[in-house]
Parts: sequence; structure tokens; C-alpha cells
Amino acid sequence: MIFNSVTYLVFLAMAVILYWLLPLNIGRGLLFAGSLIFYGFWRWEFIPLLLIAAIVDYWCSIQIDKREEPKSRLRFLIFSLIINLGILFYFKYLLFFADNVVWTLNVFGCHISIPHLDIILPLGISFYTFETISYTVDVYRRHIKPERNFLTYATFLVYFPHLIAGPVLRAAEILPQLKNKKPFDSEFITTGMKRIIQGLFLKVVLADNIAPFVNEGFSMNAASLSAIDVLTLAFMFGLQIYFDFSAYSHIAIGSAKMMGINFPENFNFPYAAASFREFWKRWHISLSSWIRDYLYLPIMKTKVISDGATGIGNVLNDNQPKRNKNVALFLTWSIMGLWHGANWTFIFWGIYHAGFVFIERIINKFRNKPEERNWRKLFISWSVVIPIAMLSWIPFRAPNMGVVWTMYSKLFFLKEYTRLGMKENIYIVCALLFALTTLMYLYKTFISHRIQRVVILSSALTISAYTVMIILVFTFLRPISQFIYFQF
Repeated sequence: MIFNSVTYLVFLAMAVILYWLLPLNIGRGLLFAGSLIFYGFWRWEFIPLLLIAAIVDYWCSIQIDKREEPKSRLRFLIFSLIINLGILFYFKYLLFFADNVVWTLNVFGCHISIPHLDIILPLGISFYTFETISYTVDVYRRHIKPERNFLTYATFLVYFPHLIAGPVLRAAEILPQLKNKKPFDSEFITTGMKRIIQGLFLKVVLADNIAPFVNEGFSMNAASLSAIDVLTLAFMFGLQIYFDFSAYSHIAIGSAKMMGINFPENFNFPYAAASFREFWKRWHISLSSWIRDYLYLPIMKTKVISDGATGIGNVLNDNQPKRNKNVALFLTWSIMGLWHGANWTFIFWGIYHAGFVFIERIINKFRNKPEERNWRKLFISWSVVIPIAMLSWIPFRAPNMGVVWTMYSKLFFLKEYTRLGMKENIYIVCALLFALTTLMYLYKTFISHRIQRVVILSSALTISAYTVMIILVFTFLRPISQFIYFQF
């Protein structure tokens, strides 16, 4: 079952109504059962993997909390990590590593073959694996206490709005909300419905209509593309994946909100960023913060403490040698790339971002930091950062590194900027969509709060906007297309 379907909207309506009508314990049980049904619409046989993850980490977290001896606590943490990462490795990375080992051995003259393995990647496995790991690690760090009610913990893990593609949630954010049901407020329904409508608009009206242009461009022979074609395809896919993934996040946040449960925001106009560091504070925010707290900082051996309110980590000290920071940067980004997919293109994507963050760190050493924002300098920085960020999507979309190198090579020859190799309308559509995205950011940042002061005007614009979005959603709703991040 996927969000952009009538089936899901009916399922959500039933879940919301029953959740508010039933007592807390029964309603929580309903969410757990309903979430398994939601996942089972894809493949029932992978539900046991979800339950194994829930049982292992529920038990390990309690054992960790019971013990004071550090080595004993560490053993249970390691056991949890081995189970979770072992399952993830088998389903997502076994074939990738096996193929590369065979290729390497063949290069050195040791010719071997491996039997064919038909392994299906379980939907959402990367997302819920990260959530189980963060839960156990937080208990180990004593940021949170383990949840003693198995149904409550299992519901947090399999809760259907975030199960398939995030946001990547922390137990400290969600468990208290599942344990303490809020009084019903009609605002939960209206706010949630607005977010769902926004998400459906981004998905079926924008992302799904961009997809044919992107598919056609990447299906062409890379050698026949010009530099302008490469830039256009990079921007087009960058817009597609942004609309597609932020659409999922909007619908997930809206679905949870209708039950009075607040999810953290996952996107904040990333293409308005004027630095790479800022870009990753705006793009897939829940994953970026997870990578920071559970991968980057531990690699640097930087201690992280709880903020005392949510259990989410804060840095205790950051006085690490620059060499440690740079090693951690490239290693973290390589792993982050591999998390997205078992392909060298994703690893390169991670190293690409690490490289530009590293360059940015060097430049910042020599940059004067004025007390006030210099809009001219910000615009220049934005004009440099966004094309580079968009070009990073080429290895994310290209089938192999050969295509990636061919497309990137076009950018270094002036003659490749003198021709166009695709249909003219793709360039126009790309320019209009990017302009629309930029204007939307400017409106949200500088204009919307002023309009909200005029109640009548604000209400009229809101009603008009949602009316148009609803009409367009029903107009463009077509045979179901999956969200891009489902493959991760």
C-alpha cells in the first residue's frame, strides 16, 4: 500500500476514526495491527523481519539497562547491532560484495563463480533498521530508559506513516506520544489533511510529470548529450527527487498529525542553501541528524550527551584534531552513500559530497564572517552551491560509473555548451520549475507571514490554493507510481 493511492486514503480514514474512538491501549493495538496490514499489502512474508527487529531490540535494551558492568552492557549492544546489520547486509549488500569479491579475484587470475541468489530487498529495511539501532544505542548511552511495554515499542517501530521511507524517527520523540494520547482536537485533522494534500500535489502533479523527461534523458546514449543537457538532467532529477521525497514526508507528517502525533520536519527548502553544510541541514533532516549522532561523532570519538528533554544527543565536546574530522567526514559520507544503494555510483555520490564539504571547510578558514548577512555574498554562494549540489544527483540516477564519467566529462569542454541534444520543452520545463521552487521559498520566507496578518486575504488565498491543488491531484492521479526512496 502506498500513499498516493485511494486504498491508502481509505485505510488512513479508518485508522484515524478508530484511533480516536477507541481507548488508548486498544487504539495502540489497532495501530500496531494496522501497520502490519499496511506493510503486508506489499509482501506478507517480510513481516517476520519487522517482528524480529522489534523483539531483539526490545529484549536487548532491557538487558542493557539492567546491567552496570560496561562490558556486559556492550555485549548486548553488539548482539543487537550484529542481528540488525546482519539482516540488512544479507538483503541489501550480499550480492554487491559477492560480485566485487569475484571480480577482484578474477583480476588476479583466480577465476571463480558463485551460485545465483535471488534476493528481494524488503521495503523500508534501511529506515527501520536505523530506528532500531538508534533506540538501542540511546538506551546504551543512557539517553533514554527502555520501553517495558512491548506493544508500545513495536508500534513505534512499525507505525505505518514512517515505516517505508521515514522520516527516520528517534524513540524519545515518538514513544511518549504513543503512551500519552492527546485529547481530540479538530485542528489535528485539518492540519494533517493540508499536509497530505500538499504531499499528493508534489507527488502526482509535479514529481510524476517530471519523471518522463528524466527517464527519457537518462535513457539516451550519454555520449550524445551536451554539457547543457547534462546540467538540465541534473536539475530535472534534482527537482524530481525533491518533490517526490518531500511529498512522502508531507503525507507521513500529515497522517501522523491526524492522530495527534507530531513528526519532525524532514525538508526545509534545501535548494535555497548557500553552503553544503546548510544544504544537509535542509535536506532529509532526520537522516542527516541520525548520521551525525550515530556515525560521524562516534567515528571522531566525540562524546554525545542527552539534552534531557527529548533524549536526542548534543555534543559534549568537539575539540577533535582536524585530521580526525576529515577522516570521519569521508568515511561517514562513503557509508551514507552505500546506505542509499549497493552500487559504486552511490558510494561516489557520498564521496562527492564529502569532497565539497571538505573544500568548503578550507575556504571558510580564510573567509571573513561579517556580523550581518551579506545578501550579495549569499547569492553568489548560492549560485555556486546549487549547481554543484544538482550535479551530485547524476551518480544517484545513472546506472553505472561509466555513464557518470561520460556525463561529467561533457562539462569540461567548451564546445559541448554550443548545442542541445534533447527536446526543447525539457529546458523550458526545467527553468520554470526551478524558478517556481525559488519563488516559493521567497514567498514563505518574506511574504507569507505578512499576508497572514490580513485574515480575510490569508483565508481567501489558502482556500484558493488548496482548491487548485485538489483539482490538480484528481486531474493527474494515474496508475500508481512508487516513491523514489522506496528502493532504499
